[in-house]
Amino acid sequence: MHHWIKIYESAEALENNILLNRSEVFIVKGEKVCVAHTTDGFFVVQDRCPHNGAELSKGFCSEKNEIVCPIHRYSFNLKNGKATSGGSYTLKTYPIDIRDNGVFIGVKAKWWEM
Repeated sequence: MHHWIKIYESAEALENNILLNRSEVFIVKGEKVCVAHTTDGFFVVQDRCPHNGAELSKGFCSEKNEIVCPIHRYSFNLKNGKATSGGSYTLKTYPIDIRDNGVFIGVKAKWWEM
């Protein structure tokens, strides 16, 4: 079960604010997440690189649908969070839902919130 948190009022606002091959950071239910825009669409992953803690939102998106860490250039597949270079790290991924009434990020509910 997810809590769905609205980050934009429309798909147009999302596309206007997060340009192609760029990302933006949001704090959703106390979690810092990175929303990335690639030619494959929009993806949401944790903002901290599991290798050294750098903010992935300060890195860049590659043509391979990856987010690349700004410090050591470790890269991660945005669809599944798995490292594509630099080790066997995995990012936490989050669902994104673009609806008629806005753009939402899903954060798993804690057992006491269900």
